[in-house]
Amino acid sequence: MSALNPPSLSLRIALLALAALTGVPDTATMAVAGELPAIASRQRAEKKSFTDSEIVEGFLKTAFGAEYHLAGRVDRIRKFDGPVRVFAESDRADRKTQLAKVVADIGTRVQHLDIAMAGSSEAANVRVKLVRDRDLFRTISSFYGAEKAREIRTSLDPQCLSGFRKNDNFEIEHSDVILTVDNGDFTFLDCAYEELLQSLGPINDTTSVPWTMFNDNVSMGYFDVYDQYILNLLYDPRIKPGMTVLEVKAVLPAVLTDVRAWVRRVNDLKE
Repeated sequence: MSALNPPSLSLRIALLALAALTGVPDTATMAVAGELPAIASRQRAEKKSFTDSEIVEGFLKTAFGAEYHLAGRVDRIRKFDGPVRVFAESDRADRKTQLAKVVADIGTRVQHLDIAMAGSSEAANVRVKLVRDRDLFRTISSFYGAEKAREIRTSLDPQCLSGFRKNDNFEIEHSDVILTVDNGDFTFLDCAYEELLQSLGPINDTTSVPWTMFNDNVSMGYFDVYDQYILNLLYDPRIKPGMTVLEVKAVLPAVLTDVRAWVRRVNDLKE
């Protein structure tokens, strides 16, 4: 992609707080397991019970619209309509291991999403570029062109970034994610979960929903229950690419009933 983006491109930028510089390769497994103190404390305090209206509000606010987009309509459902394969470009084996565990976790918790790592860039439809913080602007420039990169850096100074390309049927064809590797485990995982999940479709941020990671004021570092509701609603087969808000609202009650049962089971939640 470059500054001359196709009309179907949607781009979303997230700004996250800078964490202290760390490099602990052996934490890859425990970080995703929620044993980092910053993640464990958030999981202990996590709200897990939501009304139907609270779930639907977050879904509609994130699945429609776009916090930052270049062109094209954003008033329709956008999602992959087939298997999602993720390839990581990096020489950091520890971060690639963490990313693979994040992808596996997402696959476990979203019922109708077939997502896994790919063995090559050619086999992937989600490309994750893992870069040093000092190389972030250069990488953004290579993706979107120097002029757009300067605009992004001036207005948002992002810590991580994701965007996708969709076709005329609003099916996502390809996503790009850029993550920095040298800002600590919590920041890496927080970015990885948020950007990977948003690259799947819920590209719009909202500050009016306090429970979602798709709120620039919220940092998670793991796949929380509320956002599992959002992704499971989006990837239910009854929610189709190109649907309008009215079309989605017509099927949401039945979809939500099934999604509630799944999220409850996969998280071992009480009735």
